[in-house]
Amino acid sequence: MAKSRDYFGLSWLVSLILAIIPVTAWICGALTRLKEGQIIAFIVRLIGGFTIIWILDLVCMVLNQKICRFLFII
Repeated sequence: MAKSRDYFGLSWLVSLILAIIPVTAWICGALTRLKEGQIIAFIVRLIGGFTIIWILDLVCMVLNQKICRFLFII
C-alpha cells in the first residue's frame, strides 16, 4: 500500500510537521488550494478562516493520516 502524499507530494510525516507550525501551515494550505484550482477556498483561507481551518486540517491529518479538504468550492 502506497503512503499518502499531501503537501506538494511530500510524505505524511513531513506534511504533518509543516502543518503543526502555523506559518508554514498557512502558506502550504493556501498554495495547495491555489495549485488545485480552488480559488474561492484560497481567498476564504487567506482572509479569515485560517485558524479554524488550520485546527480542522491538523486534527484530520492526525486522525486520517491525510489532508482533508473542508472547502471544495471551485
